[in-house]
Amino acid sequence: MIEIQIKKRLHGSSGEMQLDVDLKIQEQSFVALSGKSGSGKTTLLRILAGLEEAEAKIIVSNATWQDKNTNLAVQKRDIGFVFQDYALFENMTVEQNLLFVTQDKALATKLLKMTELYELKDRYPNSLSGGQKQRVSICRAFMKKPKLLLLDEPLSALDTAMRHKLQEEILLLHKEFQTTTIMVSHDPSEIYKLASRVVVLEEGSIKEDGKPKEVLLQTQGSQKFSFSGELLEIKKVDVIYVAVVAIAQQIVEIVVSHQEMQSLEVGDKVILSTKAFTPSINPA
Repeated sequence: MIEIQIKKRLHGSSGEMQLDVDLKIQEQSFVALSGKSGSGKTTLLRILAGLEEAEAKIIVSNATWQDKNTNLAVQKRDIGFVFQDYALFENMTVEQNLLFVTQDKALATKLLKMTELYELKDRYPNSLSGGQKQRVSICRAFMKKPKLLLLDEPLSALDTAMRHKLQEEILLLHKEFQTTTIMVSHDPSEIYKLASRVVVLEEGSIKEDGKPKEVLLQTQGSQKFSFSGELLEIKKVDVIYVAVVAIAQQIVEIVVSHQEMQSLEVGDKVILSTKAFTPSINPA
């Protein structure tokens, strides 16, 4: 079991706020950390890693990493950390980047073969694509066989096809090494695919905590699906009104009634849902 109690005063997107988190995480589980930018997700990861100070109690497998009397240094915390920006050593080859963590050539070879990087082991980072660099970064994080793997939106800068490929590799490594993984992500499909649990932060506090299906599939009554989005425009086409809504990276149009139109304004957060084949749109 991993026990996490953290309190820290932060400057969030809407001003000062208190990061106040109390979590118990089953070992070998995969937890997605979601929420708006500035809600405290990255700070939470950095505190777990020992990269940032806070009032905290962190216990991993009955070992105290931090409390009032203890504060283990980063090097003594059994973690792997994968950032968005790869953080590779440019003057080292792919294999050397892994061996810098620990001189276990057999493990490095295993990781590189699992992620289809073995043929590139003698290449330098500046000759690799973004997806290849991120795979090296992920492999390097596993070189310590960490008890806790922290992923800070590691795939957000990659194209869709590469993101899907690396999602599969992350899940494979997570299961192979039986690590506990906490990943920051804003991608619902990524969260649904990888995570066994979703924790949503809002202004430093836990807003929702549950299984991906419970948190992400938020329908009401007999609705067949429900998506949240932003209303971009309401336009009149002949005798009907059409709402243009941004949902994730997609733009959709939906016919709205005169009554629905009167309750909506451009910029509103809305919920797009349907019962059978009759979609409706309502303020969120």
